[in-house]
Amino acid sequence: MNKLLNKTLKSFAIYALLVLAASVPAYYYLVDSIWLRELDEHNEIIADRTKNELNRLNLSENELSHSIILWNRVQPGTNIEKTILDKSRPDSTYTVLRKNPYVEYEDINRFRGLSRVIKINEKNYLLTVETNVEETEETVVVIATLTFLFFLILVIGFLILNRRLSVKLWQPFRNTLTKLKAFNLNTQTDIQFEKSNTLEFEELNLALNKLIEHTISVYKSQKEFTENASHELQTPLAIIKNKLDLLLQKEALTERQYQIIEDINKALTRVSRINKNLLLLAKIENHQFDDNEAINLSRLTEQCLEQLQEHFDNKELNFQTEIEEEFSITGNKVLIEILFNNLLLNAIRHNTQKGIITVLLEKSGLSISNSGINALETENLFKRFNKFSDEPSGSGLGLAIVKQICNRHNWTINYQFQNDLHIFKVTF
Repeated sequence: MNKLLNKTLKSFAIYALLVLAASVPAYYYLVDSIWLRELDEHNEIIADRTKNELNRLNLSENELSHSIILWNRVQPGTNIEKTILDKSRPDSTYTVLRKNPYVEYEDINRFRGLSRVIKINEKNYLLTVETNVEETEETVVVIATLTFLFFLILVIGFLILNRRLSVKLWQPFRNTLTKLKAFNLNTQTDIQFEKSNTLEFEELNLALNKLIEHTISVYKSQKEFTENASHELQTPLAIIKNKLDLLLQKEALTERQYQIIEDINKALTRVSRINKNLLLLAKIENHQFDDNEAINLSRLTEQCLEQLQEHFDNKELNFQTEIEEEFSITGNKVLIEILFNNLLLNAIRHNTQKGIITVLLEKSGLSISNSGINALETENLFKRFNKFSDEPSGSGLGLAIVKQICNRHNWTINYQFQNDLHIFKVTF
């Protein structure tokens, strides 16, 4: 994962690089325009000075002709010749590409020219002045390279400043995050966030304080409800069940009355089981099983199997085990025992007569498989009150409890149907 400041710095750097790349054509156009404008001014100065100097000499016609010939020879880039054009003709500027005659190597250069009609000794002459244009591309490359160099210096400086300043600027946030990570809802210890002179961090601390207070209040209410329900609901259910048992034992009942009472008794038993399972789910979701210990999983698995041996015998199940010896794991022993029992009871209840149950325990996980006919619907398999058989003793909460226990221990549980076997695998 990338840090927040690194993400913003990366975006800024990419944006700056794009702007730098877009600036190169702008540099070229701007530098070239300035260069040509300066050369036009230079050529105009040359033309004015040439005209003034030749007129100031007051040469005769013959001397002027010889002077112009000499001028054209000794002044590179200028040319004077008689013309019939009128002096009022506007100046003409142009750009031409041609070989530079004053260099030895083959090179095509660009020249900026000025064509102007001047009057010398009351006669019109066409003066042409051409000046070599320095290569704009070279200038732009130098400017762009220098700008890119400063860009690199800027980015490196940002990285250094980012690392140094982030330690100080984000320290209040890190302090808040550390205290939040250490907060335990069961202990309900108050969190005292440090004061910050940064408005956003102070507002964050105030909002977190309100949220934590509300969460503790809701947690206390749910915990109290769970504890009250555990006592208040189980007690009347147990009383009703005992009264029904007494009624069955002492009263002379007809077959019909006996059947009705027996049905009521079964319903009460199921309601009691559902109530216990719902309370168990509530406790797991409220993190009321926080105690962890080192558990010998091999021994615990064998104990669960021994307790359910009678159920295996009643259905004449072919029972097979492969258990890793002395395999230990850290977790809540009560919850793990409930997980094993639920998976085993599920495998017994939904098995066929004289079917197969296989228990495989290894360091990577626990696998329990049983005989079956049709695959189960995996989409709703671990949801509450989803029953996949007509078995009346089931509450529809067994697999939901298994899923919550796996979540509590950061385990994963998967279901597969292969070779007429339902396979539930818990991966540690």
